[in-house]
Parts: sequence; structure tokens; C-alpha cells
Amino acid sequence: MPEIKEYNRIKAIEYANKWALSRNPNYLDFTNFGGDCTNYISQCLYAGSGVMNYTKIFGWYYNSAYDRTASWTGVKYLYNFLTTNKTKGPFATEIPLNQIKVGDLIQLKNAENVYYHTLIVSEIRGQTTPDFILINAHDFNALRRPLVTYNYASYRCLRIDGVYI
Repeated sequence: MPEIKEYNRIKAIEYANKWALSRNPNYLDFTNFGGDCTNYISQCLYAGSGVMNYTKIFGWYYNSAYDRTASWTGVKYLYNFLTTNKTKGPFATEIPLNQIKVGDLIQLKNAENVYYHTLIVSEIRGQTTPDFILINAHDFNALRRPLVTYNYASYRCLRIDGVYI
């Protein structure tokens, strides 16, 4: 089994705050190609982990728009990678909202039962309820936006447990 290091939540959120309202020119902006939300979240995760998983197809990496995995930019693929990863890069566990921490992820599901948006928790002001959880996101750029202001049918929360190195 690979060695595990701690996920650096501070670095992830520093990155998230820096790029919430703009785009890092080192990455393609996927806004016009299905959305930029998970691309931005992957960048935040990489800032907090420093490790990519270069396994073709099922890994998690970005070298260019044409050399990347679906998990870098796709909501369901990122979920699948994080919750099954056992080799290299960040890994996560699905948890209830009341266990969420800054630097963890929330994915929103619509009325058609499709998870469509990935957010990063940038601040918690007191209780761990949608009223007090602030998020950052792309597509509709958000910097410390209250989770309660989103329109969704349900959500799932992902605690980033660590990073395989």
C-alpha cells in the first residue's frame, strides 16, 4: 500500500480563493465545453495534494486539454476517482454534511437525479448547515457563496481523507 500524506486544506483554499473569480491561464477554461466547475475543483485539489495520478483512463491528471483524464473535469468521474483511489493522489469518503470541513467537496444533484456541479467548501461560519457553509465554484463564479443560495434537489459531501504518494 502506498504511503499517505495529509491533504493541505490551507493551500487548497488559498488556491480556491485566488482563482474563484478568474481563470488560471495554465489550464484550459472548460466553460464552453460542458462547464469549468470540476476542472477548477481539480486544480484546488492539486494545490492541496501536489500529486496527480497518471494512470490512463482511470487516473486523475491534467497535462493539457488533450492530455487529461475525465476525472479532472467530469463530476461523476471525479467522484468515482476520489472514492475508489487506492494508488496515487487524493482520496475521499462520502460523509454527511455535518462532518464537512474547509477544503472538502460538495456535489449537487438536480431533479433529474444527475450530479451536475462540484463545489469546494471555503468557509464554515458556525454550524455545518447550508446556511453557514460558504463555497467557491466556477461556471457561475463564486467566492464564499452560501450553499443555501444554490438550487438543487440534493447533494453529496466528500471529505478529502489524504493523499497517496
